[in-house]
Amino acid sequence: MAKLEIVRIPVLSDNYVWLVHDPGSFETMVVDPAVADPVLAEAEARGWPITAIWNTHWHPDHTGGNADIKAKTGCEIIAPAAERERIPTADRLVGGGDTVTLGAHVAEVWDVPAHTAGHIAYYFAGDGAIFVGDTMFAMGCGRLFEGTADQMFANMQRLGTLDDATRVYCAHEYTLSNARFAVTVEPDNAALAARLAEVEAARAAGEATVPTTIGAERATNPFLRAPSAAELGRIRALKDAA
Repeated sequence: MAKLEIVRIPVLSDNYVWLVHDPGSFETMVVDPAVADPVLAEAEARGWPITAIWNTHWHPDHTGGNADIKAKTGCEIIAPAAERERIPTADRLVGGGDTVTLGAHVAEVWDVPAHTAGHIAYYFAGDGAIFVGDTMFAMGCGRLFEGTADQMFANMQRLGTLDDATRVYCAHEYTLSNARFAVTVEPDNAALAARLAEVEAARAAGEATVPTTIGAERATNPFLRAPSAAELGRIRALKDAA
């Protein structure tokens, strides 16, 4: 089976849209298009016809490009069933335990509520990749806008069961601010201090810092490392106030 080709498209101030192509079937999908034009331009430049959009949650900076991309390509839009009323462009609604495919590549849908009530993730077990939207970031997690610390803790625990090499595709370049906060939570974490230095250098050079991996997050993400929901909630509140 041909390996997925995954392209990062930076948009707005700090969003990433992911363009995912299967060379075997020549199908191409877009994860969380905030806007349409840069995505359409990238796909056209590569000669990849967009066949689907996969949304992780309803926020406009993840769905704002849906309508225009659909109008120009006729693609199918797959979105979380629990947020159907907030994603009117959706053609197919999915939830935890469902599967979606890109050619021969199969992704399992995970329910990961907390950032929004119906947030989902797409896990390609065979490809060692998961698209998490705003649930996990490099050294961070999403704000608890519509959910609880208990829910986010459960999400982190589930993500923590994945293999260290699993690539985590999140939707924002928040890594530097997350790292600077994380070292205040774990000032004696040598791996975290080293990663902060790496991230500072990368961002100074204008380089992106995601995708990340489960292994990197296991060593340096205070939300994944939190021993309890209460502790996750405590540090999330501190981050919100920072």
